[in-house]
Amino acid sequence: MTPYALAARTNPVPASDDTEALGDEIARLSAHMHAAEYRLLTLLREFDEREGWGAGGFRSCAHWLSWRTGLSAGPAREKVRVARALADLPLIGARMRRGQFSYSKVRALARVATPENEAELIHFAEHATVAQVERLVRGWRRVDRLEACAEESRRERRSLEVYPDEDGMYVVRGLLEPEVGALLMKALEVAGRELYRADPEASAAQRSADALGELLRSGDGPSVQAVLHVASNGVARTEEGVGVSAETSERLTCDARVTEVVVDGSGGDVLDVGRARRTVPARMRRALEARDDGRCRFPGCESTRCDAHHVRHWSRGGETKLENLVLLCRFHHRLVHEGGFRVELRTTGSGTAASAAARGQDDVAGA
Repeated sequence: MTPYALAARTNPVPASDDTEALGDEIARLSAHMHAAEYRLLTLLREFDEREGWGAGGFRSCAHWLSWRTGLSAGPAREKVRVARALADLPLIGARMRRGQFSYSKVRALARVATPENEAELIHFAEHATVAQVERLVRGWRRVDRLEACAEESRRERRSLEVYPDEDGMYVVRGLLEPEVGALLMKALEVAGRELYRADPEASAAQRSADALGELLRSGDGPSVQAVLHVASNGVARTEEGVGVSAETSERLTCDARVTEVVVDGSGGDVLDVGRARRTVPARMRRALEARDDGRCRFPGCESTRCDAHHVRHWSRGGETKLENLVLLCRFHHRLVHEGGFRVELRTTGSGTAASAAARGQDDVAGA
């Protein structure tokens, strides 16, 4: 005798004139049926996990259930689906085990419920009919499909093009996925704050362009190298053939990895590739930063994102030694090489200059 049959016998059917008690008994028996259905689903999931249906030549657990219990194929498949889903939905399962949720309600919820959202769904389902729950689930699934389509569409549309135009500037054009675009915007915002202090006259778009350069030059990203081809007459070109001035070429190689390449003057064939070397070794760079307080030595500039600049350029015979180096931020480094400014190392005098001399620092003068 099952416990459910025992419960039915201990609660005899009331007299026909006691309608309220009759309704209560129907509700109690329905709760017992919901609990029994939960027990059935639990056993079915365990049977499925053991693949108990495989020995009899059945194609699936649903195929076996349809044959063994007389269910149609569709309802049998639904039973197996819900049984599997309940393994990850303890809150919904607990409601059904206590007889609070019917199989019909749980079947609908199991189409969209996850461990993350089941509490929210339960709050709605506790106060809704099965029809209302099914409408909610249909709308939920429709939104999920739209979001999935939008996500797939964004994925297919992603692109990035970088190419030089006629005057040597590089054009950047593309579409980035939301998370990539958000990361780029935040990185440009952070890098652009210091650039604003260094050049407040620059537009927002100009600062973004400079900030991208800062990110590419920093050591936070992947290791890359840009190659300049410099002829014996000093004319330099990028790998794409874009011309670069001698001043720009000198600035780029102030603190960069340099590879000497010997080219046949007649045919352009490579004859020899020299050994790559960093012009400012790490130990010397640390000594330079200690001497210059880790900041740009251009008068009035406090920027700490700096290049190691050769006062007498390396390509003109300048040596890579502390006495020939000074820290300059990107903005002032460009001014020195391409803006008509020059750098002088001089012994400081009294006052503020004297304190700088006491720390063993050098000043930068514009001319």
